[in-house]
Amino acid sequence: MIDERPFVDVVWDGDNPSLPELKWRELLFTGALRRVGDTYVRDPDRPMPPFAGRDPFPEGVRYTARAEAGRVRLLRTHTE
Repeated sequence: MIDERPFVDVVWDGDNPSLPELKWRELLFTGALRRVGDTYVRDPDRPMPPFAGRDPFPEGVRYTARAEAGRVRLLRTHTE
């Protein structure tokens, strides 16, 4: 079950967000993000928790993921 409180622990480096590894796992487990080849994309048919500030997962944007010290850094690869 996705927590409905706005999530505040997103760190931005330009267009590339990073978030805690546990939040990343939650998004994968609930299906809010899905793997497409070597990238990840938002699944518009699955619930996405609210984020404080800008949305790190706009529809159609693909990211690669890299673990970094308890966080997952997402690097934008392209837009569908």
